[in-house]
Amino acid sequence: MKTSHEVDPHSHQHHHTGHTDKFQNDYPEAPPRPTREQLAHINGWGADLDRKDRPGVPMERTPPRFIPEPSGKVTQQEQNVEVLVSTERPGITPIFGTAQPPSGLSGAMRRAAFRWSENDMRHWLLLLGADRVNVVEGVVEDLAKGKVPNVLAEMGIKSEWQYNKAGLVKKVAIAGAVVGTVAYLMRRKER
Repeated sequence: MKTSHEVDPHSHQHHHTGHTDKFQNDYPEAPPRPTREQLAHINGWGADLDRKDRPGVPMERTPPRFIPEPSGKVTQQEQNVEVLVSTERPGITPIFGTAQPPSGLSGAMRRAAFRWSENDMRHWLLLLGADRVNVVEGVVEDLAKGKVPNVLAEMGIKSEWQYNKAGLVKKVAIAGAVVGTVAYLMRRKER
């Protein structure tokens, strides 16, 4: 009986001696994995190893709490504002949000979006566009009420400057380049 290294001289298989050894020598072994002690300097590393280090442990229970499922059918919420419903789900869900009913141009865009299925890109692009239009509508509404919105503060510029200066500088540079290019093209078009 032949071992796996012996080759029958009459077979058509050729044995290349040293090929595998040479290949393995070209790639050194992977470095050993670091030990727990070597990784201990990383803040939060290994928090899942010891139960007392888990953030949720004081709230956890073993066995977990038994929370019974609600019995019976959920009572249908009263509908006193327009609620947009997906074409995939016939009828309205038992509970829904009423804080931001569709209104204005953004509302018209949302109504148009809900004519298409959720797997249609037009649905999502219209909803994204409606969100942007809604931001402008909010600024106009604030100005109409005599309130000047602090757009920079609402954009988080202070926090961005405090925690991500390089990112903020990059964003300002890109915005400046875009505005400059648009101004240049508009001026060139006038000539």
